[in-house]
Amino acid sequence: MSDSVGPARASANRFLPADPLVRRLALQSLLFATAQGAFNTGSAVFFTEVVGLSASRVGLGLTIAGVVAFLVAYPAGKLVDRFGPKRLWALGTLLTTATFAFWPWMHGFEDFVLIGIAFEVVRNAGGAGRNAYVLDVLPGDKRIAAQAHLYSAMNAGFTLGAMIGGAALALHSLEVIRWVPMLSVAVGLANTVAITRLPKAPHDVRAASREQRTEERATTPRPVRNRGWITMSFFEGIVWTNQVLLTIVIPLWLVQRTDAPHWLLAWLFGTNTVLCVVLPRFTTRGVRTVRDALRRVRYSAAFFVLACVVTLFTHSTVGLLTVLMVWLGHVAVTGAELAAGSGGWAFQTQLMDPQRRGEYGGLSEVARTVGSFWAPAAFTFAVMHWGSTGWLAIAGLVVVASAGLHPSARMAERFAAANFTPDPRQATGAATAS
Repeated sequence: MSDSVGPARASANRFLPADPLVRRLALQSLLFATAQGAFNTGSAVFFTEVVGLSASRVGLGLTIAGVVAFLVAYPAGKLVDRFGPKRLWALGTLLTTATFAFWPWMHGFEDFVLIGIAFEVVRNAGGAGRNAYVLDVLPGDKRIAAQAHLYSAMNAGFTLGAMIGGAALALHSLEVIRWVPMLSVAVGLANTVAITRLPKAPHDVRAASREQRTEERATTPRPVRNRGWITMSFFEGIVWTNQVLLTIVIPLWLVQRTDAPHWLLAWLFGTNTVLCVVLPRFTTRGVRTVRDALRRVRYSAAFFVLACVVTLFTHSTVGLLTVLMVWLGHVAVTGAELAAGSGGWAFQTQLMDPQRRGEYGGLSEVARTVGSFWAPAAFTFAVMHWGSTGWLAIAGLVVVASAGLHPSARMAERFAAANFTPDPRQATGAATAS
């Protein structure tokens, strides 16, 4: 028996990060995604059948909450820099968990909007703290590889959460669905505890010294002056519309414009999840500089174009050929996602001001949202009404955005070289004990 356990353990260890801190961060990502995924899987049933909202009101409420979260993204980033990333991350996670506890007692549209706004605001604030913490606590030569491990763990967590939510749906009991959020509360509390036990990042220590913080900030310009970063983030938002293709456009196209069986949707999302768990640690290899990141942007655009070109032909194919081509198009979008992710992590590592990571992250969220919020409606209209022309127009738009991202990233790189204080942890470093 021991002979079989040894190779199995060695095989598992190849997919686990060697750094103990990264392992702890991966556990946090797993817990976060499990809590979110367990509720998200049955959220449509919860809001429409348990709460009693119409689909249009659900969409309107989510839009309102999203707009408010967009407006507070930049101020939330500034709070991260002022109070420290770990503190804001833990607080945001705790408050997000608390909002889950209100879901079972929700009644009517007003409750839905108020709780939805609170949920989106605190979740985004916690996410801003988390992103700043990961970049701050790890030495520069480990950040990109660590992000890949965390991305894999997060996808594994969403899969586990989806399985839990799917099991609840399979019971065909609205009472069970009503109380699924309490499971998310339990997992969220465990996640909050895990975050509080992480070591302090350097910026958490600096945040405790107002005099030191003020002195450091006075030496670097605010990110709103970094036009390269703002423009690059806007184009990144367009590049990341691969998620709109993945989760909205291709599934709708499959259902309404092809003869592919609807069960294929499960295989599409299953394939994407498996690839996003297994491949990130491989797709980030060799990505260190802005030049490497820009190469990944070109790869992402190529995969995006391939997905559009392959999928547009499925309108006129039949049978097994349709199934294979739709599946290939979805895999190509996954390639675009993985390439864009590895490039984006390098941009964060190289082009954010080490003293203002929260503020840079908040501003990036605003610019990326401007670059992508319109995509679900525009892309769906284009492919459903224009057919092949719509697919090619979407592909062309992403190519233009990818091309525009190159000079803006170079502009941000020059701004960083001229204005940022060198990050002492860019090459090596260690976390501060809590």
